[in-house]
Amino acid sequence: MWWFVSPTIVFGSDALEHLPSVKGNRALVITDEQIRRLGFVEQVAQQLRNGGKQVEVFDRVEPEPSLENVSMGVEAANKFQPDLLVALGGGSCIDAAKAIWIGYERPDLRLEEVSALMELGLRKKAKLVAIPTTSGTGSDATWAAVITSKAEHVKLDYITSREIVPDVSILDPRFCLKMPKALTAQTGLDALTQGIEAYVTTWRTDFSDALAMRVVQLSHKYLERAYTNQDDLEAREKMHNAASMSGLAFSNSHLGMAHSMGHALGATYGMAHGLSVALSNLYVIQFNRNVSAERYAEVAQALGVDTASAKDVTVRLVATLRDLMKRLGQPTTLKEFGIKHEDLMRDMKSVIDKTNMSACTFVAPRIPSAKEMEGIYLCAFDGRDVDF
Repeated sequence: MWWFVSPTIVFGSDALEHLPSVKGNRALVITDEQIRRLGFVEQVAQQLRNGGKQVEVFDRVEPEPSLENVSMGVEAANKFQPDLLVALGGGSCIDAAKAIWIGYERPDLRLEEVSALMELGLRKKAKLVAIPTTSGTGSDATWAAVITSKAEHVKLDYITSREIVPDVSILDPRFCLKMPKALTAQTGLDALTQGIEAYVTTWRTDFSDALAMRVVQLSHKYLERAYTNQDDLEAREKMHNAASMSGLAFSNSHLGMAHSMGHALGATYGMAHGLSVALSNLYVIQFNRNVSAERYAEVAQALGVDTASAKDVTVRLVATLRDLMKRLGQPTTLKEFGIKHEDLMRDMKSVIDKTNMSACTFVAPRIPSAKEMEGIYLCAFDGRDVDF
């Protein structure tokens, strides 16, 4: 038996105007200082006030929210006692809001204890609205939250529950017009990678397949347009929709090794999430080529690759993705990113352990041994093909 979980999604260039009609009396906006500086917090707060709500703001979310950072947010929620949480920002803000929500309603639980099989009993005190301002993680539509443990230098990507899917996701592309080019590239690559991985995971379904493939198609058509022209509202809207679709796809199917590696690289070397998963996927596709060739061929076709005369379609698919990353100004090897070989070798056991800890590893089309995993990382370091 399978199920499909989704928030109510409000989308389009006037989507924010839905906010006053969301039920609630006391709204806590969870965001970061950069979002506040851009003026987005006041826009959202005014809409909430238009709906007769009292508003408080917690704007101290970190770029990679930690357990300690979440505790600060829980303290703010306990003090204000909201009946509505409004997550405003990128994936970090939305993930932090989900974790704060758990801590606010279930103070008896440690966040590390939360799992998909646990009944949390949320919504007794508050509901959650997500308003993404970047077009990548799809966290506004997922039942997962990625939080960093500073003590262990690891990303906890197993904090999952169908109960933490936001009640409402508001996709207003106007928030994306101020994204800098690098962020547009990295978040767009994140959405694309999530679409690809959701399409090849062993837990895929007919419903996730449809969304995942549409993510690939939209990314192919609109990602470079959004990157090249910051004011292209159509491209922004299509990529904003694609990002949320990618969250719906993988939240109802799961991801794979590119995300396992990406989380490990992010926790160890501070690599931005979208870049880390997109870079890793170049080498994961090669590792999976013999078990997922048909699926990757369909992805390649959606990206405009001529597959009819291809002896090995994964070669052309990887080349296409690598060329896209280069056009978007992103590195395609760990060496190019700035990681030193001696540092990678020093950290290799820890990086592999973190990769294997990820829930994404267990549903990958092909699960590597420790030796194979080291080989994939070494290939990713200097750009060699994965031929094992």
